[in-house]
Amino acid sequence: MKRVRKAVIPVAGMGTRFLPETKAVPKEMLPIVDKPTIQYIVEEAIDSGIEEILFITSPYKKCIEDHFDRSYELENRLIKSGKEAKAKEIEQISKLAKFYYIRQGEPLGSGHAISLAKSFVGDEPFAILYGDDLMYSKNIPVLKQLIEVYDETGASVIGCKRVDMDIISRYGAMSLNEDGTINTIIEKPKKEEAPSNLVGLGRYIVTSEVFDYIDKLPRGIGNEIQFTDAMMNMMKDYKYLPCEFVGTYYDTGSKDGYLKANIEYALRRDDLKDSIRNIINDLN
Repeated sequence: MKRVRKAVIPVAGMGTRFLPETKAVPKEMLPIVDKPTIQYIVEEAIDSGIEEILFITSPYKKCIEDHFDRSYELENRLIKSGKEAKAKEIEQISKLAKFYYIRQGEPLGSGHAISLAKSFVGDEPFAILYGDDLMYSKNIPVLKQLIEVYDETGASVIGCKRVDMDIISRYGAMSLNEDGTINTIIEKPKKEEAPSNLVGLGRYIVTSEVFDYIDKLPRGIGNEIQFTDAMMNMMKDYKYLPCEFVGTYYDTGSKDGYLKANIEYALRRDDLKDSIRNIINDLN
């Protein structure tokens, strides 16, 4: 069984919920304290054993490519100003993994975006990490938890958690078969229509057969091809397992989720936690 060593990160979305800021700055480049959101996601992938990363991007996201490239002029200026440690930190960003980029061109949905990774993936299993979904785990990275399930079973895996039924309509709710495999996913159901409170949260390990199912999908609402539809069709022939991961999930594509991530990441830092607590106390 081949190991998971490649990851696909779709980042072509427009980020309309953060306009006007995202008119010029991709939502994935918005900082969590002092580091772009997308870098945390890349670091999770690397810490999970990923070696090669493909970004599915758009013409408006070139600064993501720039961020993960070398910046010799910046590094030299930092060195000349006596900031060698910061220069080394900046240099290491480009060495995190082998990075590749494909532009989606047209906004035709998540399934179409992931289909562009077919030649990159080949016949290997691969990870998918969505750029809106930030995960924090003190011990084992969330993606690594999914990879461990794949290594034990050879089945595709969806990262998930249980949520309050009052917010179930924000997510894709799952129903399970008697053997614990996933039977179906209902996107953004009403509370009374949800099959369970178990929802998928932006981390996947899938085998390369998924591309055959994407290729057969018709375009749906908004002329888009949805990756969830491909997975549901694939579940009729191949096993998908839920991985209820240990860790904290942040929806950084929403304003409240983004602000929560900034506060909690700051509170985890020794250089910021006391001042942040004082600010919060002053607000009370």
